[in-house]
Amino acid sequence: MKVHTQSVHFDADAKLLEFINKKLAKLEQFFDKIIETKVILKLENSGQVRDKVTEIKLSIPGSVLFVKETNKTFEAAIDKAIDTLKRQLIRYKERLRSN
Repeated sequence: MKVHTQSVHFDADAKLLEFINKKLAKLEQFFDKIIETKVILKLENSGQVRDKVTEIKLSIPGSVLFVKETNKTFEAAIDKAIDTLKRQLIRYKERLRSN
């Protein structure tokens, strides 16, 4: 699985990139035919609080799964996004089996 990480208006440090890769690698336990993953990290300026936005686009054969999460830290936003993607992958796999 190829992982493309893009950070908008800031530079992501190596620790954050390693965290993302480690979390995304766990998704292969649920579905091993993931082609590539695009991760976009953004800083959102809403009032006084700078929220962190994480968008993950997962390319799998015949479909694309997308999730967008916002939180106070990138790690928390990534955790929520990975949980959502896990559910989407399991649901997609069940649909494949039922056909």
